[in-house]
Amino acid sequence: MLREFETPPYPLIMKHFKFFAVALIVVCAAAVFPQARDAELARVQSLDAAEKDSSGALPVMGVADHMYRADVYMSNRQFPAAQAHWKIVLEKYPDDPAISKALFGMGRSNMWQRNYETAIEWFGKAVRDHLDDEWGQESLNYKGACYVRIGANLEAAETYGMYAAMFPNGKRIESAYLNIIDAYREAGEYKKADEWVDKTVAKFKGQKTEINALHARLRMNLYTKDWRAALGTAETLLNLNRFRGSMAELYEIVYLKGFALENDGAKDLAARVYSSIPADPSNYYAGLASDRLEALGESTAARKAEMRSRAARLAGQFPVRYKSELIRYGNERDIDPRFMLAIMKQESSFRANAKSPAAARGLLQLTYDTALVYKDEAGFEKITANSLYSPVVNIAIGAAYIQKLKDQFSGLYEPIAASYNGGEDNAERWLNRSEPKDRAIFASEVGFAETKNYVFKVMSNYRVYQELYDEKLDRIQ
Repeated sequence: MLREFETPPYPLIMKHFKFFAVALIVVCAAAVFPQARDAELARVQSLDAAEKDSSGALPVMGVADHMYRADVYMSNRQFPAAQAHWKIVLEKYPDDPAISKALFGMGRSNMWQRNYETAIEWFGKAVRDHLDDEWGQESLNYKGACYVRIGANLEAAETYGMYAAMFPNGKRIESAYLNIIDAYREAGEYKKADEWVDKTVAKFKGQKTEINALHARLRMNLYTKDWRAALGTAETLLNLNRFRGSMAELYEIVYLKGFALENDGAKDLAARVYSSIPADPSNYYAGLASDRLEALGESTAARKAEMRSRAARLAGQFPVRYKSELIRYGNERDIDPRFMLAIMKQESSFRANAKSPAAARGLLQLTYDTALVYKDEAGFEKITANSLYSPVVNIAIGAAYIQKLKDQFSGLYEPIAASYNGGEDNAERWLNRSEPKDRAIFASEVGFAETKNYVFKVMSNYRVYQELYDEKLDRIQ
């Protein structure tokens, strides 16, 4: 889901857990709380309903039963139900070895619910009493992530520093170093952040974490408008040319080099750098480079023709499905239906019955807790998790959710896509540390590997759909 270095909110991470990561912490929640099938969830819900007493209280069962049911609920984002079982374990079995996982579960579920202060308390209990096991150490990482979420960046840096000092060979050591860099930067402690870049480069020489640390420095250079330093850092990264598995991407760094040159006044050199990015609509930075070239007064007719020609060759991979529903709900919400198609292609490959490891369902891969927030606005009084497999229900509720994000981010599509996958609180934070408010700068600041890759793919999908279809989803001739 994630970056090994940053923790998306389970709510809207939403979904796939496919790529590595970088910047603020870590662990694949699908591995921690394995996905339960819909039938398994229904069975556990039925058992709980039958076994509750007249006041609605659950009976005390064996630890294994409570932990199993909590895991099923957690993997389906039924957080209060999971918490009810963990609380019984914590209250009735205080000396059981499962306590540390129950404490972690209480912290993690509250984090998904964005109850960050409460999550910090639960993680703190696990850290205090269980640092000798997996769950205590994971709690230390997530505690740092919660501090970041509430803007307590110095506390976050201290927490990650504690992990780095106590577990120099721990499985989260790379993320700890990278998170310290970002935490100090977001606290405005640029000198300390830069020092930790040097420490990280030295410790992880030749590894992807070295590239990630230098990428963090480049982002900081751009934020502080130190264009010459940004050029130097970009050149260092391009000379190393070791982007595989890192948070940086070749044409991202090329684009950011051009951006730094342009802002430093070297517009002719910037145009040459932008022009070196191939006119490939499947590459997110290709379209952005064309936009910058046009803004610099350069002729882009040949690039545009090449983009349109390449998009046409990809037409078979970009079908229009659920046209009437997309146009209906898109028009109602002032959302370009091509953008929803771009999300649908990436989320579910147009499979109405798709379910992700994070319990996101249907065409637009909505999670049940998110759907509950927007169901009334979409015109549905009652829904179940399985309702999200209906194309009409999924598209209607998805459109309501996307409209909310569109309003929140003033129509800027990159943070909408990032929010959809990584959570609006994270997208808000990434936008806040994007300076200037350029689309590519924002994309570079996205802190989860999965979400960054998701933004690239959705926006590339969107550009191809724009090349192929008009806003009525009719093919452009």
